[in-house]
Amino acid sequence: MRHGRRLAGGTAAVLLMVTGLIGAAPSAASAAVTPALTDAVTAKLLGTVQMSSAARPETRVTVSRTSGRWAFGTAVALAPRQEGAHPTGSIFIARSEPAGWRIAFDGEAAFGALASESPLTTSQERDVLTTTPTPMYAGGDYRTGMALPFGVGQTWTLTSGPHGWGGSESPYSSVDLAGGDQVVRAARAGAAYTMCQGWIRVIHDRGYSTDYYHLWNSISVNGASVGQGAVLGNTGTDVTCGGAAYGRHVHFGLRQNSAYVPIAGHDIGKWVLANGAAAYQGGARHGSAWAGAGAGIYNYGALGFNQGVVDANGGGTLTRRAGPGTGYGSLGSVADGATVTISCSANGTSHTGRYGTTALWNRLSDGSWVSDAYLSTGVNGPVNGWC
Repeated sequence: MRHGRRLAGGTAAVLLMVTGLIGAAPSAASAAVTPALTDAVTAKLLGTVQMSSAARPETRVTVSRTSGRWAFGTAVALAPRQEGAHPTGSIFIARSEPAGWRIAFDGEAAFGALASESPLTTSQERDVLTTTPTPMYAGGDYRTGMALPFGVGQTWTLTSGPHGWGGSESPYSSVDLAGGDQVVRAARAGAAYTMCQGWIRVIHDRGYSTDYYHLWNSISVNGASVGQGAVLGNTGTDVTCGGAAYGRHVHFGLRQNSAYVPIAGHDIGKWVLANGAAAYQGGARHGSAWAGAGAGIYNYGALGFNQGVVDANGGGTLTRRAGPGTGYGSLGSVADGATVTISCSANGTSHTGRYGTTALWNRLSDGSWVSDAYLSTGVNGPVNGWC
């Protein structure tokens, strides 16, 4: 369990484990840590947790910052210590009002609005906490700007393909990774929070956040700004908050707009994750290369938002043309799996690649053109505007 640190104004962080119904509304003049505050947060948390009527999970609310009528912290529903279970939780901002506590969880639109007003958030936190949530992945934009959660240039084992954060349930938001130097790193820059021992959440831009569980030697953070590749801890088997772990690894989950989202289709570390026939199967693709569950996966680093990875659909190279179509002269080729930078796009001759048929062509930074049918960009359309 992490220790409460001294906060601005001399207010100590407080850890409370609570259950029960919402209590009486607090005075709007003060955000003293009371059962009413923790009960209100707990009630909201339980409203987001799938559970049977016979077994309500143990909850843990950590109020880590207070000032005036504001409070900030984490709310976690612990999981049973069994296979196929993982804890769930949120970061919260609360403001006392005459009618009661107004509470928002990370990823909700109200969370960004409160974060922009709260004296408890730093300027660095506001850069990511006030991002307007948009379900971009559902609109054909799967770009994350993320690397894999370990050192660039290392190869780790994809011990389990896409599966649910809690196990076999949908969506398949998570994968398990192990090996290398066993040092778990932030997939992208953002604000980092300790949800509970062994579990770190990093909130990024574009409405995304990433979860890292089972960590040993995890850092203790309360909104610290971390860069891509920052050390979060080591792979481990920690189950302080519930679940099970057999063999040290990191359980890596993808969230967007306050919920776990399908990791399939998203580019992470220049690999496109893909589901299998069932949970824990599937794998990832880099160009034409496929890595299934149990295979090694190399961290190429983050794919830029105006970049693509060449997927020659089984071919060794992709021809570069002088214009947007096969009627233009050849300017050489680019290898399968190579990263290219796109300047702009135009329509040309139609081609069919791994993900369908398109007439879109992309002009590369060297002035040559390639068919979008053979590029993995994370977007169904231009990534850098039209030529």
